[in-house]
Amino acid sequence: MRQDVAVKKIVESLKGETCVQSLFLKGSMGRNEHDEHSDIDLYCLVDEEEEASFLTRRVDHLKAYKELFFYEDIFIIAPQVLGVYEDGIHIDLFTVTNKTIQEKDYFRVLYDRDGVMDNYVSTQNLTLPIEEGRDNADDVVWFLFQYTKAKARGNDIWATEMLRHCVRYLGNLLLYRYAKDRSLLGIKAVQSDLPPEQKNQLLEIYEHITPSSHQEAVKNIIRLIDEEFEWHASQFEVPSQTKKLLELVKDRI
Repeated sequence: MRQDVAVKKIVESLKGETCVQSLFLKGSMGRNEHDEHSDIDLYCLVDEEEEASFLTRRVDHLKAYKELFFYEDIFIIAPQVLGVYEDGIHIDLFTVTNKTIQEKDYFRVLYDRDGVMDNYVSTQNLTLPIEEGRDNADDVVWFLFQYTKAKARGNDIWATEMLRHCVRYLGNLLLYRYAKDRSLLGIKAVQSDLPPEQKNQLLEIYEHITPSSHQEAVKNIIRLIDEEFEWHASQFEVPSQTKKLLELVKDRI
């Protein structure tokens, strides 16, 4: 695949940096699940004292594959260059140190100067943490509450947005129950990892999250919550006030 060619050329360039300890892939390429449409999530672990200097040279290394059609320097979980090539390949180059590396997702090591990545093998996982699951359960209810406000105002566009937020978090919870070891992937994994019954329920909901049909969507959401929420509430120790808010929301709908 083109992504593999790009990665090989960029990695060879990065290996010339004496400050680079390790180079590894995360995301679908790190899990060997990628296809021709996949992004490249390339991580570069550098010596902390050389990080600032290295950041100034990142774009040069990305050009080892081809000239960049578009790029942007941003910070989400780490300093990151988001790049797009004229052939449509999208790469995210993250720069981390031993202090900032995050122990989530599976990775594929491409270069490891000192063998430091061995320290992180045992922590690889894609399971939604309990704290995040609890927050997701709260968010499902909260955005349903906000939906009732938008609906009451007659703001159909905002109402659909509130339902989209709600279903995003509901999808995470469903993954935790039915595909726990994939639940950190979030809503994009629903299509491939949920059982057919639950996937079809979500598809039906999404079909109706529109300005003209959102009231049908919310009925289906409540029906799905009635089937699932108690299980998730027990798993994540959802606060009693969240359950009370859910009952208020159901009364308002």
